[in-house]
Amino acid sequence: MHNGLSTRWMGIGTALLMGSVLFVFGCEPPETINPFARPLTPHQAYAASLEQAGLTATALGRSWLDAGAGVLETAAPIPLPFREVRYLDPAQPAAAGYRFDLRRGQKLLIDVATQPGDTTRVFIDLYEAPRDSTSPPRHLRSADSTRAITYNVRRDRAYILRVQPELLWGGRFRITIQTDASLAFPVAGKDTGAIRSYFGDSRDGGRRRHHGVDIFADKGTPALAAAEATVTRVRNGGLGGKVVWLRDRRGHALYYAHLDSQLVRRGMRVSVGDTVGLVGNTGNARTTPPHLHFGIYQDGPTDPWPFIHVPRAQPAEVRVDTSRLGLSARVARRDTRLRDAPGRRADVLRDLPINTVLYVSGGSGSWYRVHLPDGAAGYVFASQLEPAQEPVREVHLADGRAVRRRPAPTALPIDSLAADATVPVLGEFEDFLYVEAPSGRAGWIAAE
Repeated sequence: MHNGLSTRWMGIGTALLMGSVLFVFGCEPPETINPFARPLTPHQAYAASLEQAGLTATALGRSWLDAGAGVLETAAPIPLPFREVRYLDPAQPAAAGYRFDLRRGQKLLIDVATQPGDTTRVFIDLYEAPRDSTSPPRHLRSADSTRAITYNVRRDRAYILRVQPELLWGGRFRITIQTDASLAFPVAGKDTGAIRSYFGDSRDGGRRRHHGVDIFADKGTPALAAAEATVTRVRNGGLGGKVVWLRDRRGHALYYAHLDSQLVRRGMRVSVGDTVGLVGNTGNARTTPPHLHFGIYQDGPTDPWPFIHVPRAQPAEVRVDTSRLGLSARVARRDTRLRDAPGRRADVLRDLPINTVLYVSGGSGSWYRVHLPDGAAGYVFASQLEPAQEPVREVHLADGRAVRRRPAPTALPIDSLAADATVPVLGEFEDFLYVEAPSGRAGWIAAE
């Protein structure tokens, strides 16, 4: 990432004054933080250092804080697994946000990679999204110096990831977000393809529900410890026949039923992959093919599938031209649509007229992440864009006018055009034209 800030700012007092209470604005709506009550996240500590240095009173510092807080509300929905190369302009304080759904039992794996040798501080924070707009996101985890997060999901919920470099730093980073199983598969040589009866299936004519998954395998196949655990119970009888109960370090009770034989005793410690018994069809499974009924209990029964399912899909490789990140582009086809996620099945946010100018900030698979001049953001299929470099036409101006930084009548002027000038048009947005002034600078003028 690009170093746009003197290194003297890197040492600004992240150590808090003993006994003081700081007001930090960078992570959620303003909150009072007592350093003796709970540790600050790296993002909060950095925001506190900006406060102490007086930088939060500046427009630049305020923009950095606002970007970090705002992206928690505007994070783009993404499908998992996901990989993206993203560019953040060091001159424009910004943050990248991603929103995705997870299920209890999944293991979330996040990795953020910058250029080799880059020592930029990048704040990477995982949040649980609130169920309603009146509650703030709940912070769960911050990345360490490896710029990675591993998190075992505890609740079915939407989650938000924020990536934000320190003030006046920016550049490219590659982010990968994917899931894995948080427990080992409990039957040797099998995976979730061997499951034929699922959690919640009807039993006894609808009088009860199936509180586990049935994994079918040959009689005598080893049933394996899915986690480091303690054997809490070994018994024979009832619906489960020969059963074994384990309790893992996270407090889950793991239930193995219909075993042909039990190979552990109460109080034993087992490691991942140890054989706890052999698959059979004892109990009420005596009329069915051999299988392991595997259940997970913690505050009641929970679906084992997310705990033991290893996704086969891998994150799509980034196939777009990443040299175009951080540059302007324009719509090259009339059927172009802005979508809320990188995929043809994603929701359409709006149709984009041909020659619409936009800013390219990222690439995922064959899709560019783009920002429109009015602040709207989304994804566009890469082949539907082209560089906004060659003119699409020329326009003759009868009167002189200002060339502005943005397509708005009050935007900052960056150049001027004389009366009776003919200028090349590089694109457009609503009632404004994106033109190249004789000086070579590109900006916006009102369309006549």
